[in-house]
Amino acid sequence: MTILRNTLLATAAFALTASPALADHHGGTPETAAAQQASEHDKLFALFADADERNLALNPLNRLFRGDDSNATRLGDYLTDAQFIAARTDIQLNLALLAQIDLDKLDETDRLAYDVFRYTQEQDLKGSSDEIRALTEVRPVNHFSGFHTFYPTFASGQDAAPFKTVKHYEDNLARHDDYIAITDRAIARFREGMASGVVETKLTIDRVIKQLDTQLGIPVEDSQFMGPLKVFPDDFSQADKDRLSAAYEAKTRDIYKAHERLRDFLRDEYLAAARESVGLSQMKGGDKLYAQMIEQTTTLPLTADEIHNLGLSEVARIKGELEALKTEVDYNGTLNEFFDFVRTDAQFTPKSREALTQSYYDIGKQVDAKIGEYFSLLPKSELKIQPYDPAIEQFSAGGSYQQGAPDGSRPGTFYFNAYDLPSRLTTGNVTLYLHEGAPGHHFQISLAQENEALPAFMRFGGTTAFVEGWGLYAETLGYEMGFYKDPWNRYGTLQDEQLRAMRLVVDTGIHAKGWSREQAIDFMLANSGMTRTEVVAEVERYIAIPSQALAYKIGALKIQELRNRAQAALGDRFDIKAFHEQVLNTGGLPLAVLEQKIDRWIAGQNGSRSGS
Repeated sequence: MTILRNTLLATAAFALTASPALADHHGGTPETAAAQQASEHDKLFALFADADERNLALNPLNRLFRGDDSNATRLGDYLTDAQFIAARTDIQLNLALLAQIDLDKLDETDRLAYDVFRYTQEQDLKGSSDEIRALTEVRPVNHFSGFHTFYPTFASGQDAAPFKTVKHYEDNLARHDDYIAITDRAIARFREGMASGVVETKLTIDRVIKQLDTQLGIPVEDSQFMGPLKVFPDDFSQADKDRLSAAYEAKTRDIYKAHERLRDFLRDEYLAAARESVGLSQMKGGDKLYAQMIEQTTTLPLTADEIHNLGLSEVARIKGELEALKTEVDYNGTLNEFFDFVRTDAQFTPKSREALTQSYYDIGKQVDAKIGEYFSLLPKSELKIQPYDPAIEQFSAGGSYQQGAPDGSRPGTFYFNAYDLPSRLTTGNVTLYLHEGAPGHHFQISLAQENEALPAFMRFGGTTAFVEGWGLYAETLGYEMGFYKDPWNRYGTLQDEQLRAMRLVVDTGIHAKGWSREQAIDFMLANSGMTRTEVVAEVERYIAIPSQALAYKIGALKIQELRNRAQAALGDRFDIKAFHEQVLNTGGLPLAVLEQKIDRWIAGQNGSRSGS
């Protein structure tokens, strides 16, 4: 790591001038003979390791999610100029160092890693321009994005942060100071946006105010921030318990004061300045930002118009399949009446939170019994199933996944939403589990981070189009596994596929075509069997995090295209387990890089056949 840094530093010295602290970190000793003799593989992977160390130094929170508590007193200096400049400087350094690698001396696996690293760094550099920063950092919080949406759970003693020693408890108190500082810096960034005319929407800010009201309405003693006091290890002395309990109560009150400052500012000052419109195209500079976000999300050169039209085509196709299913179950009304029937019939709603939880346990056991037929590569990490915390469930998605520890010591977690039970149709339970749990995000994320042969950026990174595309592709495996022989489970998966198709239409409609919130809601209600509660949450999610929803369908279509290509080329030699291993064993690749990899794999399989 040090050898590479010192050998190639001269070629990238320009990148360090913006950050004296970073320049000190990289040093400047003479080249060594060992560096000159190092193979290109060694240079490449030393660069990867060095880049990862620099990234972790800037983002200590990422260490904790990897199970490393060596810098656990910090969250990071987010929303500061120093953090932004240091991060961009690191990207520039990485690209300068990468340019010194001789591609002709890399084998196929190393070239794949090179291509992924270059792609991600170039995309990160585009996203860290001053122009893009001026459109993003001044909008630091909405109801889907912001430390306040995840930090309470993270700090609760029930998440990735460890609470096994006295130091772990003290580390958490220190992280609270960073959280308070970040919360206050968010207010300052919001003020900058008010001055420049780049502001969040009234809708998203109203939702944040409600979230903060909910958090502040919880008595301090019942707060998630006090949660670690409920899980004291048995070997803690009473003196330590008493001291930590007093410190946690005092610091939690400080956090409540920070939440009050943010809530009061948003309610009393910012809300009036926020924009009525919901789409990026109606925000100053928003058109350029949305185009950049589409490229970053899909990893393909697509325009908003192309995506919108693809979505309309997919919506029409899936609607036809729903019409056929309606006939299959002998329902005689219109399709929208059929949707209303499923929405309102008691047989399709959970009887209780406990019954909903048990249904996911049952699905998990059924999937486990079949998974070996389709996968030879299985995660070490177990999969935990649980509902969202009631404090955040109202404004949360229908489900999500949080990764486990790379060594398998902490399980991955599939979260499901139990808010407003009559709106949580059980027809979608199977497909949600396949997407968020196994073999969806749990397999994709766990297998990548458990593969120690990969450089860290491939183990712990991944493009949204791959990650979410795999999740949607995993849903389709329910057909082969036999889950969708049940017409109501098939109804659920068609509805979920329709959701992803509608996202292409609605996200681009909102952010490129001037659609209103109500127009988006009406389109989704007319073309699916989703409840209004579900549709409103989805539409407000697209408003809050533009382009993210495009990744699912775009990524799944590419993976399905590659599988069809492999099956056509290999015929009887096609092995579904081998295909899945090729897709999953190198992390969340950009789709263009994945396509090149699968094409080489197909050619290799055919070459093996011709030589046998």
